Amino acid sequence: MSKSFQNRIDECYSRLSKGHKRIADYLQNNYEKAAFMTAVKLGEATNVSESTVVRFASNLGYDGYPGLQKALQETVRSRFNSIQRMKAAASRVGSSDMIDTALSADIEMIKATRESLSRENFAKSVEAINSAEKIYILGARSAASLASFAAFYMNLVYDNVVLVDTSGTGEIFDKLYRISERDVCIAFSFPRYSNQTLNALRFAAERNAAVITITDSETSPIAQYATYLLTAKSSMVSFVDSLVAPLSLINALIAEAAGEKSEQVYKNLQSLEDIWEEYRVYRVDSGEESE
Repeated sequence: MSKSFQNRIDECYSRLSKGHKRIADYLQNNYEKAAFMTAVKLGEATNVSESTVVRFASNLGYDGYPGLQKALQETVRSRFNSIQRMKAAASRVGSSDMIDTALSADIEMIKATRESLSRENFAKSVEAINSAEKIYILGARSAASLASFAAFYMNLVYDNVVLVDTSGTGEIFDKLYRISERDVCIAFSFPRYSNQTLNALRFAAERNAAVITITDSETSPIAQYATYLLTAKSSMVSFVDSLVAPLSLINALIAEAAGEKSEQVYKNLQSLEDIWEEYRVYRVDSGEESE
Protein backbone atom coordinates (compact mmCIF):
# COMPACT_ATOMS: atom_id res chain seq x y z
CA MET A 1 0.00 0.00 0.00
CA SER A 2 1.10 3.58 -0.51
CA LYS A 3 2.49 5.26 2.56
CA SER A 4 -0.12 8.00 2.52
CA PHE A 5 -2.97 5.46 2.42
CA GLN A 6 -1.40 3.32 5.15
CA ASN A 7 -0.89 6.38 7.32
CA ARG A 8 -4.56 7.24 7.04
CA ILE A 9 -5.51 3.73 8.12
CA ASP A 10 -3.03 3.73 11.02
CA GLU A 11 -4.19 7.10 12.32
CA CYS A 12 -7.85 6.19 12.61
CA TYR A 13 -8.01 2.38 12.77
CA SER A 14 -8.68 2.18 16.52
CA ARG A 15 -11.67 4.52 16.12
CA LEU A 16 -13.25 2.67 13.19
CA SER A 17 -16.50 0.76 13.51
CA LYS A 18 -16.48 -3.01 13.02
CA GLY A 19 -17.73 -2.61 9.46
CA HIS A 20 -15.11 -0.01 8.62
CA LYS A 21 -12.40 -2.20 10.12
CA ARG A 22 -13.47 -5.04 7.83
CA ILE A 23 -13.11 -2.74 4.86
CA ALA A 24 -9.71 -1.49 6.05
CA ASP A 25 -8.43 -5.03 6.58
CA TYR A 26 -9.67 -6.13 3.19
CA LEU A 27 -8.09 -3.18 1.39
CA GLN A 28 -4.73 -3.70 3.04
CA ASN A 29 -4.67 -7.38 2.07
CA ASN A 30 -6.38 -7.15 -1.33
CA TYR A 31 -5.68 -3.67 -2.66
CA GLU A 32 -4.84 -5.02 -6.12
CA LYS A 33 -8.39 -6.41 -6.43
CA ALA A 34 -10.16 -3.57 -4.67
CA ALA A 35 -8.53 -0.92 -6.89
CA PHE A 36 -10.94 -1.78 -9.70
CA MET A 37 -14.02 -2.66 -7.64
CA THR A 38 -17.10 -0.49 -7.51
CA ALA A 39 -18.34 0.57 -4.09
CA VAL A 40 -21.08 -2.02 -4.44
CA LYS A 41 -18.61 -4.84 -5.17
CA LEU A 42 -16.34 -3.81 -2.30
CA GLY A 43 -19.36 -3.80 0.00
CA GLU A 44 -20.28 -7.31 -1.10
CA ALA A 45 -16.71 -8.51 -0.52
CA THR A 46 -16.70 -7.14 3.03
CA ASN A 47 -20.37 -7.78 3.94
CA VAL A 48 -21.26 -4.13 4.34
CA SER A 49 -23.55 -1.79 2.43
CA GLU A 50 -22.50 0.52 -0.39
CA SER A 51 -23.23 3.53 1.81
CA THR A 52 -20.88 2.14 4.49
CA VAL A 53 -18.09 1.91 1.92
CA VAL A 54 -18.70 5.51 0.86
CA ARG A 55 -18.67 6.72 4.49
CA PHE A 56 -15.46 4.77 5.11
CA ALA A 57 -13.75 6.60 2.23
CA SER A 58 -14.93 9.95 3.57
CA ASN A 59 -13.74 9.09 7.09
CA LEU A 60 -10.25 8.50 5.69
CA GLY A 61 -10.29 12.00 4.22
CA TYR A 62 -10.91 11.08 0.59
CA ASP A 63 -13.34 12.88 -1.68
CA GLY A 64 -15.82 10.03 -1.58
CA TYR A 65 -15.24 6.57 -2.96
CA PRO A 66 -13.68 7.79 -6.26
CA GLY A 67 -10.88 9.42 -4.26
CA LEU A 68 -10.20 6.21 -2.37
CA GLN A 69 -10.28 4.16 -5.56
CA LYS A 70 -7.85 6.54 -7.23
CA ALA A 71 -5.38 6.11 -4.34
CA LEU A 72 -5.64 2.35 -4.65
CA GLN A 73 -5.09 2.44 -8.41
CA GLU A 74 -2.00 4.61 -7.98
CA THR A 75 -0.66 1.98 -5.58
CA VAL A 76 -1.28 -0.73 -8.17
CA ARG A 77 0.44 1.22 -10.91
CA SER A 78 3.53 1.99 -8.80
CA ARG A 79 3.96 -1.52 -7.34
CA PHE A 80 2.89 -3.93 -10.04
CA ASN A 81 5.32 -5.37 -12.54
CA SER A 82 4.38 -5.49 -16.22
CA ILE A 83 2.73 -8.91 -16.03
CA GLN A 84 0.64 -7.97 -12.99
CA ARG A 85 -0.39 -4.71 -14.64
CA MET A 86 -1.51 -6.52 -17.77
CA LYS A 87 -3.56 -9.02 -15.75
CA ALA A 88 -5.16 -6.28 -13.66
CA ALA A 89 -6.05 -4.30 -16.76
CA ALA A 90 -7.50 -7.37 -18.46
CA SER A 91 -9.75 -8.09 -15.49
CA ARG A 92 -10.94 -4.48 -15.49
CA VAL A 93 -11.47 -4.06 -19.21
CA GLY A 94 -12.83 -7.55 -19.85
CA SER A 95 -14.42 -7.82 -23.27
CA SER A 96 -14.81 -4.07 -23.74
CA ASP A 97 -13.75 -2.32 -26.93
CA MET A 98 -10.05 -1.59 -26.32
CA ILE A 99 -10.05 1.44 -28.64
CA ASP A 100 -12.93 3.00 -26.74
CA THR A 101 -11.39 2.06 -23.38
CA ALA A 102 -7.92 3.42 -24.15
CA LEU A 103 -9.07 6.67 -25.79
CA SER A 104 -11.69 7.33 -23.12
CA ALA A 105 -9.06 6.83 -20.41
CA ASP A 106 -6.72 9.29 -22.13
CA ILE A 107 -9.48 11.87 -22.42
CA GLU A 108 -10.19 11.54 -18.70
CA MET A 109 -6.50 11.88 -17.86
CA ILE A 110 -6.23 15.11 -19.85
CA LYS A 111 -9.32 16.51 -18.12
CA ALA A 112 -7.98 15.53 -14.69
CA THR A 113 -4.62 17.12 -15.50
CA ARG A 114 -6.23 20.39 -16.55
CA GLU A 115 -8.25 20.53 -13.33
CA SER A 116 -5.45 19.62 -10.90
CA LEU A 117 -2.44 21.40 -12.41
CA SER A 118 -0.97 24.24 -10.35
CA ARG A 119 -1.09 27.35 -12.53
CA GLU A 120 1.34 29.05 -10.16
CA ASN A 121 3.93 26.28 -10.53
CA PHE A 122 3.37 26.29 -14.29
CA ALA A 123 4.08 30.03 -14.51
CA LYS A 124 7.15 29.74 -12.27
CA SER A 125 8.41 26.82 -14.37
CA VAL A 126 8.21 28.96 -17.50
CA GLU A 127 10.10 31.73 -15.72
CA ALA A 128 12.80 29.30 -14.55
CA ILE A 129 13.22 27.88 -18.07
CA ASN A 130 13.57 31.29 -19.68
CA SER A 131 16.08 32.53 -17.11
CA ALA A 132 18.29 29.42 -16.95
CA GLU A 133 21.83 29.29 -18.29
CA LYS A 134 21.33 25.65 -19.24
CA ILE A 135 18.21 23.52 -19.51
CA TYR A 136 18.81 19.88 -18.62
CA ILE A 137 16.07 17.44 -19.62
CA LEU A 138 15.88 13.84 -18.44
CA GLY A 139 13.58 10.86 -18.28
CA ALA A 140 14.33 7.16 -18.02
CA ARG A 141 12.63 4.05 -19.38
CA SER A 142 9.27 4.94 -20.99
CA ALA A 143 9.63 8.55 -19.77
CA ALA A 144 12.72 8.89 -22.01
CA SER A 145 10.30 9.43 -24.90
CA LEU A 146 8.87 12.46 -23.10
CA ALA A 147 12.34 13.87 -22.47
CA SER A 148 13.31 13.37 -26.12
CA PHE A 149 10.11 15.05 -27.34
CA ALA A 150 10.62 18.03 -25.02
CA ALA A 151 14.28 18.40 -25.96
CA PHE A 152 13.51 18.28 -29.69
CA TYR A 153 11.17 21.27 -29.54
CA MET A 154 13.09 23.20 -26.92
CA ASN A 155 16.15 23.00 -29.15
CA LEU A 156 14.19 25.01 -31.70
CA VAL A 157 13.77 27.77 -29.13
CA TYR A 158 16.93 27.69 -27.01
CA ASP A 159 20.63 27.11 -27.65
CA ASN A 160 21.30 25.83 -24.12
CA VAL A 161 19.37 22.54 -24.01
CA VAL A 162 21.05 19.35 -22.78
CA LEU A 163 19.24 16.03 -23.20
CA VAL A 164 20.60 13.72 -20.48
CA ASP A 165 21.39 10.21 -21.67
CA THR A 166 19.79 7.78 -19.21
CA SER A 167 20.99 4.58 -20.87
CA GLY A 168 23.51 4.12 -18.06
CA THR A 169 24.38 5.62 -14.68
CA GLY A 170 27.74 6.91 -15.87
CA GLU A 171 26.21 8.70 -18.84
CA ILE A 172 23.75 10.52 -16.59
CA PHE A 173 26.41 12.05 -14.37
CA ASP A 174 28.70 12.74 -17.35
CA LYS A 175 25.99 15.12 -18.55
CA LEU A 176 24.94 16.50 -15.17
CA TYR A 177 28.22 17.11 -13.38
CA ARG A 178 28.38 20.81 -14.41
CA ILE A 179 24.82 21.60 -13.31
CA SER A 180 24.56 24.54 -10.90
CA GLU A 181 22.17 26.97 -9.27
CA ARG A 182 22.05 28.93 -12.54
CA ASP A 183 20.48 26.01 -14.38
CA VAL A 184 17.15 24.21 -14.53
CA CYS A 185 16.51 20.48 -14.72
CA ILE A 186 13.22 19.22 -16.20
CA ALA A 187 12.56 15.61 -15.21
CA PHE A 188 9.84 13.14 -16.12
CA SER A 189 8.92 10.04 -14.14
CA PHE A 190 5.80 7.89 -13.99
CA PRO A 191 5.02 4.48 -12.48
CA ARG A 192 7.01 2.34 -12.27
CA TYR A 193 9.37 5.11 -11.12
CA SER A 194 13.00 4.87 -12.22
CA ASN A 195 15.76 4.90 -9.62
CA GLN A 196 18.04 6.46 -12.25
CA THR A 197 15.81 9.54 -12.34
CA LEU A 198 15.68 9.73 -8.54
CA ASN A 199 19.47 9.60 -8.27
CA ALA A 200 19.90 12.23 -10.98
CA LEU A 201 17.46 14.61 -9.29
CA ARG A 202 19.11 14.17 -5.92
CA PHE A 203 22.37 15.17 -7.60
CA ALA A 204 20.77 18.21 -9.27
CA ALA A 205 19.04 19.31 -6.07
CA GLU A 206 22.27 19.06 -4.07
CA ARG A 207 23.81 21.50 -6.53
CA ASN A 208 20.91 23.90 -6.05
CA ALA A 209 19.61 23.74 -9.60
CA ALA A 210 15.93 24.57 -10.08
CA VAL A 211 14.10 21.27 -10.59
CA ILE A 212 10.86 21.01 -12.54
CA THR A 213 9.31 17.60 -12.01
CA ILE A 214 6.56 16.35 -14.30
CA THR A 215 5.00 13.30 -12.69
CA ASP A 216 1.64 11.77 -11.87
CA SER A 217 1.00 12.93 -8.29
CA GLU A 218 2.27 14.77 -5.25
CA THR A 219 3.18 11.42 -3.68
CA SER A 220 5.50 10.51 -6.55
CA PRO A 221 9.05 9.75 -5.35
CA ILE A 222 10.52 12.53 -7.47
CA ALA A 223 8.19 15.15 -6.00
CA GLN A 224 10.53 15.50 -3.00
CA TYR A 225 13.17 17.10 -5.25
CA ALA A 226 10.81 19.50 -7.00
CA THR A 227 11.31 23.21 -6.95
CA TYR A 228 8.18 23.32 -9.08
CA LEU A 229 5.92 20.28 -9.21
CA LEU A 230 3.74 19.78 -12.28
CA THR A 231 1.33 16.86 -12.16
CA ALA A 232 0.09 15.13 -15.29
CA LYS A 233 -2.19 12.15 -14.87
CA SER A 234 -1.51 8.81 -16.51
CA SER A 235 -3.62 5.69 -16.78
CA MET A 236 -3.03 1.96 -16.88
CA VAL A 237 -4.97 0.34 -19.71
CA SER A 238 -2.39 -2.45 -19.88
CA PHE A 239 1.38 -2.78 -19.29
CA VAL A 240 1.77 0.16 -21.69
CA ASP A 241 2.12 3.55 -19.99
CA SER A 242 -0.36 6.16 -21.21
CA LEU A 243 1.59 9.40 -21.56
CA VAL A 244 -0.94 11.49 -23.47
CA ALA A 245 -1.57 13.98 -20.65
CA PRO A 246 2.16 14.56 -19.98
CA LEU A 247 2.66 15.24 -23.70
CA SER A 248 -0.13 17.81 -23.63
CA LEU A 249 1.50 19.46 -20.63
CA ILE A 250 4.84 19.58 -22.46
CA ASN A 251 3.13 21.23 -25.43
CA ALA A 252 1.63 23.88 -23.16
CA LEU A 253 4.91 24.47 -21.31
CA ILE A 254 6.97 24.93 -24.47
CA ALA A 255 4.34 27.09 -26.17
CA GLU A 256 4.10 29.38 -23.14
CA ALA A 257 7.88 29.63 -22.73
CA ALA A 258 8.40 30.28 -26.45
CA GLY A 259 5.62 32.88 -26.46
CA GLU A 260 7.59 34.99 -24.02
CA LYS A 261 10.61 34.88 -26.38
CA SER A 262 8.60 35.15 -29.59
CA GLU A 263 10.94 37.52 -31.42
CA GLN A 264 13.95 35.24 -30.95
CA VAL A 265 11.87 32.17 -31.75
CA TYR A 266 10.72 33.67 -35.05
CA LYS A 267 14.34 34.30 -36.00
CA ASN A 268 15.37 30.78 -35.07
CA LEU A 269 12.52 29.22 -37.00
CA GLN A 270 13.17 31.34 -40.07
CA SER A 271 16.81 30.28 -40.09
CA LEU A 272 15.80 26.67 -39.70
CA GLU A 273 13.20 26.90 -42.46
CA ASP A 274 15.90 28.21 -44.81
CA ILE A 275 18.19 25.30 -43.89
CA TRP A 276 15.40 22.73 -44.19
CA GLU A 277 14.48 24.07 -47.61
CA GLU A 278 18.07 24.13 -48.86
CA TYR A 279 18.75 20.57 -47.76
CA ARG A 280 15.26 19.29 -48.54
CA VAL A 281 14.63 18.06 -45.04
CA TYR A 282 10.91 17.91 -45.64
CA ARG A 283 9.03 16.73 -48.70
CA VAL A 284 7.42 19.50 -50.71
CA ASP A 285 4.59 18.49 -53.06
CA SER A 286 5.29 20.90 -55.86
CA GLY A 287 4.07 18.69 -58.65
CA GLU A 288 7.64 18.08 -59.78
CA GLU A 289 9.48 14.82 -59.44
CA SER A 290 12.18 14.84 -56.82
CA GLU A 291 15.74 14.69 -58.11
